[in-house]
Amino acid sequence: MEKVYLLEHLHIISQNNECVKTIGIYASEQEAIAAVERLKVQPGFIDFPQINPDSGDESGFYISCYPLGKDHWAEGFVTIDT
Repeated sequence: MEKVYLLEHLHIISQNNECVKTIGIYASEQEAIAAVERLKVQPGFIDFPQINPDSGDESGFYISCYPLGKDHWAEGFVTIDT
């Protein structure tokens, strides 16, 4: 099965406010990492350049692998009024 690599950047602004940017979809993990290398020196990204951060601050680049032709969110969803 073929797969693609989704590159996103997450910036946690405050407890209830975050900004997720979809950067691109790549044929290999190496291409996604190369995109991070190009972008991590740009304004904004330079402040949160980590890939798949696992420390206290979750801001940074995330690379996710997705097989093609498969449902990746199949259980439905609920809406919670705030």
